[in-house]
Amino acid sequence: MSTQSVSGSGAGAPINITGLASGLNTNEIISAMMAVEREPVGHLTNQQTTLQAQQTMLRQLQGNLQQLAFSAADLSSPALFETAQTVTSSNPSQISALSTKGAGVGGYEVNVTQLANSAQRTFSFTSPASAGTLTIDGEEINIKAGASIQEVANAINSDANATVYAAALEEGTLVLSNRATGNTGEGFIAVSDPTGALSEVAGKAKQGKDAEYTVDGVAATSSSNTVKNAIAGVTLSLSALTTVSGPVTINVAAPAPSVSNITAQVESFVKLYNSTIGSIHNQLTTKPPEHPQTTTELGTGTLFGDSDLGSLLSSMRQAIYTPVEGLSAEMSSLADIGVSTGVGSGSAVPSEGAVEGELKLSANKLSEAIQNNPAGVQEMLQKWASGFQKIVNADAEPGGNLDTRINGDSTSIAQLSSHIASMNEMLEVRQKSLQAQFVAMEQIVSRNQSQQAWLTSQLTALMANSVTG
Repeated sequence: MSTQSVSGSGAGAPINITGLASGLNTNEIISAMMAVEREPVGHLTNQQTTLQAQQTMLRQLQGNLQQLAFSAADLSSPALFETAQTVTSSNPSQISALSTKGAGVGGYEVNVTQLANSAQRTFSFTSPASAGTLTIDGEEINIKAGASIQEVANAINSDANATVYAAALEEGTLVLSNRATGNTGEGFIAVSDPTGALSEVAGKAKQGKDAEYTVDGVAATSSSNTVKNAIAGVTLSLSALTTVSGPVTINVAAPAPSVSNITAQVESFVKLYNSTIGSIHNQLTTKPPEHPQTTTELGTGTLFGDSDLGSLLSSMRQAIYTPVEGLSAEMSSLADIGVSTGVGSGSAVPSEGAVEGELKLSANKLSEAIQNNPAGVQEMLQKWASGFQKIVNADAEPGGNLDTRINGDSTSIAQLSSHIASMNEMLEVRQKSLQAQFVAMEQIVSRNQSQQAWLTSQLTALMANSVTG
């Protein structure tokens, strides 16, 4: 007679049926039946995965577009076109120049015949036997007994009121140099040392000197190598003599917007624009797999052929080459400052990127436009950027089209989660019901088999008795 075993690990645990009276694999049958009934849940779960992937990509594109709108806004910033004077040096390693404000426009010939330096005195050093006070230019510095040459140098250099810096040399000498450069006259670095630690080395004293230079032939001096009054509005830094190489030319340009700053901002916009439309184009052209199986496949191609993104991409591209209304023909679009699509300079065949609408920048054309018509460039960029921002922000800003779609996906995902949870609860009940039904069936089969066996044994006994009688 067949036997059966029904087991469970606790309340709510799945029922495991083994050694069935019917000889059927009940667990396998139930699993197969439940797999069929779970297919709708699988479809909903896949739909939810696809929606989540789409929402993630929409958020990413929204962020990219918002950054692009900010970059366009930077192109229209008045601060980008603030005027400033540039000052250049024909030999910055000898004389460098920096504009302060209100510099006189033009070129200046500067000759340097002497650099400013500080006064120096050199002393041999003997460690003092007892503590004492070292006085330099009236400033008292305490020296401890047995101090090393480096400790004395450190004591001098750490005194904020000291007039000199001290350098401890390897050969045991201490060099004192005025903290300020310039002509000191004959009396400089007065040292009084009752401790006997310092003994001046004869012939090593050097008097401080002023820098000597000419600007357009007019001689002048400076106590510092940083000269602020040689050219109005310009600070010169003297680093080397020009007696051999000849005068250095300092050019002061007229106030104008910074070509380099504007170019850098336009380049930044072009780079961000190209990466953004590249991302959108990639999403529009990536087809979903015919039979997606994995999470990655379910999340692929969720925006393929998306009409909203396609319309946005078309509008953005059109804005690049469409002239701004109300501006003069020679300065009315990005093309007038060297920003364009299509064939790049020196290329006879459009690149794949150019066909997709990627931008190219001619830095030379932009520089010429800024130099020749800075006001026109500023006005065009301000008006163009304003229109471009409206196009992008209609989709990208909070409350825009993408935000609406992202929020809609969130609602759908939440509804699917609720529906899936409800269906799983019903499936759990259904599985328990099937298990109970199969248990009951096996119990009936088992009882029938037991009765059949008993009847068979009785019949066998009767037949045996009749034969023996």
